[in-house]
Amino acid sequence: MAALAVAGLGAPAQAQTLASLPTEAGARVQGDAKPIAAWVTFCQNYAAECALDRGEPARISLTPATWATIVSVNRRVNKAVEPMTDQDHLHVADRWDLAEDGIGDCEDFQLLKRHMLAEAGLPRRAMRMTVVIDEKGEGHAVLTLITDRGDLVLDNKTNAILPWHKTGYVFIKRESQDAVAWVSLGGVTSPVTTANR
Repeated sequence: MAALAVAGLGAPAQAQTLASLPTEAGARVQGDAKPIAAWVTFCQNYAAECALDRGEPARISLTPATWATIVSVNRRVNKAVEPMTDQDHLHVADRWDLAEDGIGDCEDFQLLKRHMLAEAGLPRRAMRMTVVIDEKGEGHAVLTLITDRGDLVLDNKTNAILPWHKTGYVFIKRESQDAVAWVSLGGVTSPVTTANR
């Protein structure tokens, strides 16, 4: 993990540019939501990863340097972590961690990205784990970056960083920006797990 955090952080963004991102509204929060059980356990085991500092900015100001960091971390984690479901890897339905052994499923990719981006100075409060229903109708986890250009999504299924409403996903819920809790984004019934590669 340390090698990932250091290698190439300042690498220039390729293909996708900051200028190409539209300025758009973010997803609308629609009340409280029940957290994913595996997230609760993750927060017990990795308390610092779930800690919320309301003094941090609620939005990421996208600058060329910040954008380059986001693109670089997203690509490096997507390339470095071997995708495998928790069932196949750990023989459990769903477990959230930082892919310490280089293997993980969707939420592990996103948690590692958030960890690395926070180490690079981005506000954790503006980077929220998010549960969606993907193109296959399955539960999936992505990382939502709440920015001054709208909500952007980091996903292990693609290196493209997309505005939330252009992913094709149904957005169910995400971590709150105001408490160690979850909020509803108004989608359909929440999946029990996010054990999707």
